[in-house]
Formats: sequence, C-alpha cells, structure tokens
Amino acid sequence: MGEWRAEDSGDGAFERFYRKLPEYEQAVLAAAIEHVLERLGPDICRTEWGKALGSGLYEFRVRRSLHAIVAADSHMAAASAMPDRQVLLRVFCTFRGDRIVLLLGGYNKGRDPSAKRQQREIRAARRRLAASRH
Repeated sequence: MGEWRAEDSGDGAFERFYRKLPEYEQAVLAAAIEHVLERLGPDICRTEWGKALGSGLYEFRVRRSLHAIVAADSHMAAASAMPDRQVLLRVFCTFRGDRIVLLLGGYNKGRDPSAKRQQREIRAARRRLAASRH
C-alpha cells in the first residue's frame, strides 16, 4: 500500500463508474490506483499520470495496460491470465489532509474521447468536489 489512501467521495459516483467498466478496465484502474495514485498522491502532476485542473480538482490519467502498470509487482502472475491492452480512463479526484485521495468520478475516454464529454465530466467532478466540502 502507498502513502495515500483512495476513498470514494461518498456519493457513489466513482463506485458507479468503476462497476460499469469491463473486468479488464476494472483491473487496470485498480492497479493504477494502488501502484501509482496511492503512492504519488498529488505528485502525479509531476508525471504523465496527472493534471491539476484548478481549485483542488485533479485528473488522474490512466493510459497503459495492466502489465505495464504492475510489471515489477508480485501480482503479475495473476494479471498474466488477462489479455493485455492499453486503456484510456480518466478519474477525477482531490487530496485531503490525512493523506486521503477522494475519488470524485471518472469516465472511459477510450469510448468517448470528445472534448464535450471531457468538459461535462469535469463540471460534474467540480460539483461533487464542492458538495464534498460541505
């Protein structure tokens, strides 16, 4: 486990997004959260994995295969039974004082890469972020 702990924001938006993903995308996202997001926290923005969107909102960019994410990890044996292909997912989050990553939602950018969809998802994440502060 990393230095940060990822949690759903409480409104279930992230959980709904995650459960709608196909099994492979779920595995990739779970590995990316564990091996990257929970280890780097806001430092994801110093890498290709993250972007600060302003006002405390961050975008976690997952665009690798499962094998690429966990290659150096002992879970590789379990992952090798799955097909290996790159995915394109976006997760919106914020970081809280007790080293908590609050997951605000996400979407499968590989299925809908349009700028219109991206902006709609960012607006929804901003609303969830504002609600989480109250």
